Amino acid sequence: MAKAPDAGRVKTRLLPVLRAEEARALSGCFLRDMTRMLAAAGRTAAIDGYIAFAPAGSEAGFAPIIARGTGLLLADGAIDAPAGVVGFGRCLLQAARALFARGYGGVGLVNSDSPNLPAGLIAEAARLLAQPGDRAVLGPATDGGSYLLALKAPHPELFAAIDWSTERVAAQTRAAAHRHGLALAEIAPWYDVDDPVSLARLVRDLDGGPDQAPSTAGWLRQNRIAARLAGAEGVTGTTERSTAVPR
Repeated sequence: MAKAPDAGRVKTRLLPVLRAEEARALSGCFLRDMTRMLAAAGRTAAIDGYIAFAPAGSEAGFAPIIARGTGLLLADGAIDAPAGVVGFGRCLLQAARALFARGYGGVGLVNSDSPNLPAGLIAEAARLLAQPGDRAVLGPATDGGSYLLALKAPHPELFAAIDWSTERVAAQTRAAAHRHGLALAEIAPWYDVDDPVSLARLVRDLDGGPDQAPSTAGWLRQNRIAARLAGAEGVTGTTERSTAVPR
């Protein structure tokens, strides 16, 4: 799920540390690394990678960024949707419907803010989704949100009355699945990078291990973001605990 990487439209919560053009460039690195990760996951499981993008007409902006073989589909929220499915929920539902319409038996909706997300987590979600019976798979974010929701059918009820982009998303998704009797499996938590504190965590995690997200790691190092964060007021650490994930 991605917005076109335009200056002033992406990674705006990083602007206290980065300039708008730098935030745009970093967003492009995130997309490059995440689509490469999806391509790697596709070598071990039956997974095709797509960018579900907005706004309409911005496809060309992704072409030089994303991994070869990554598909594109519009997810700008301009669809008919049940009551309560609003805002970002409409974009997610639109993406899910479009991929099911192409014949896929399962769809995983993934954020674009976790450049070092391990391919093993995506493969695990696909394995859980492939088990018999209808179900959903949730990848909870460490801040209470979610980085992945995988489905075997569109299930619009999972997109209704959700406070998107808040710390309540994972809990509300669990509650919605429970209300509607839908089995929900969970994979290990991961984190997204949307503010200076989470950016500082990413810098630390990629130090010595840039192979996880080579484009992002190289950009952070080239632009001396670690030193910039060290001098930024209020960026002293994070209350989130690191999560060990098998790779």
